[in-house]
Amino acid sequence: MSTETDASESFDRRQILGAAAVSAVALGTASVLLPQQAFAASGSDIRPFRFKATGEQLADLRRRVVATRWPEKETVPDESQGVRLATVQQLARYWATGYDWRKVEARLNALPNFITEIDGLDIHFIHVRSKHAHALPLIVTHGWPGSIIEQLKIIDPLTNPTAHGGSAADAFHLVIPSLPGYGFSGKPTAPGWNPQRIARAWAVLMQRLGYARYVAQGGDWGNAVTETMALQQPPGLVGIHTNMPATVPVSISQALARGEAPPADLSPDERNAWNQLDVFNKEGLGYAIEMNNRPQTLYGIVDSPVGLAAWMIDHDARSQEMIGRVFDGKTEGLSRDDVLDNVTLYWLTNTAISSARLYWDNAHHPAGGFFDPRGIQLPVAVSVFPDEIYAAPRSWAERAYPQLVYFNRLEKGGHFAAWEQPALFTAEMRAAFRSLRQPA
Repeated sequence: MSTETDASESFDRRQILGAAAVSAVALGTASVLLPQQAFAASGSDIRPFRFKATGEQLADLRRRVVATRWPEKETVPDESQGVRLATVQQLARYWATGYDWRKVEARLNALPNFITEIDGLDIHFIHVRSKHAHALPLIVTHGWPGSIIEQLKIIDPLTNPTAHGGSAADAFHLVIPSLPGYGFSGKPTAPGWNPQRIARAWAVLMQRLGYARYVAQGGDWGNAVTETMALQQPPGLVGIHTNMPATVPVSISQALARGEAPPADLSPDERNAWNQLDVFNKEGLGYAIEMNNRPQTLYGIVDSPVGLAAWMIDHDARSQEMIGRVFDGKTEGLSRDDVLDNVTLYWLTNTAISSARLYWDNAHHPAGGFFDPRGIQLPVAVSVFPDEIYAAPRSWAERAYPQLVYFNRLEKGGHFAAWEQPALFTAEMRAAFRSLRQPA
């Protein structure tokens, strides 16, 4: 039995899901349904989850989009002042007249979704087990402004590789959680849910699912969580993969912060990374600074769906430019529906501010800079997509990760790698973790 959430009722899953008659827990090599009473009152139960937005919610969303009060056009012919008016107006027209949330809602509900309480908070996750024996368990973590929507395209290729050009030896069991305060996970009511705490929670989740040996993957905040897991070395974690690695040498970070010229001895790849980081530090950190310092002030993006969409699109320059081209009618990377699926999830779950607080929690419990090497000793695999915030050079990766087991530079793709380039990302996961699989 599944439990369907009425999204109009304050999103209180503790009450909604308490009526569930069964719970699911993955044990060994199969997903098993067990009676609710089998878990007692330990807080470790795993409950089926479904979500359905109400018609009233969707109608209200459209009314708000149509009623948007627009500013004047930007005074420059590019994105240097932010997301261009034409892009957002094209987005709004499609959102109000052509977009259908029910399509992605049906895709989500067709997957095995669950809720479990960890450290006092409800954690939502998708859990898809492969039919292939000896599949490698993999936990994949999204970032901001992403969500579980980012990973939908890679689920079947990774769990069912023989249907997508791979072999049974490439199979994964997939666990895809929603970060605290994001999507269908609970919203923390007190500070402290930083990457260190989330990493510990993910280790509990994998243990609760019965996985004695597994790997982890992440980009953006997902990388911070995944690398922190590797630093904590929980039992069972044998290696990680990142598509946004933390490799920037301290000397480079300090020179960038002081506004110095790049060192003369940088290789071409290192100079390219320097240039990308320099632009991001000077022109691309506005959203992060605000969420680091004052996330609660962002009431406007809770009240205006178009405001929320623009805030989320303005994450990094190359993603923003790509999304602008998509709403201008071009086909590449993400589609219009992809973008609005993600923004609409944030809107319907009212997680604009609760997700932003992750920046505040991290800033108030710092564990080094976002791109600073963490001293990870476990095996690490790295995939470098050229349009990421910065393309990590191999030389930096080798210094940051003593056990660098895989490194590859891709010819295309950006910050939302799994979402933009699912075929390339799938191939990277298969190659990256091949050396960490146990013999059949």
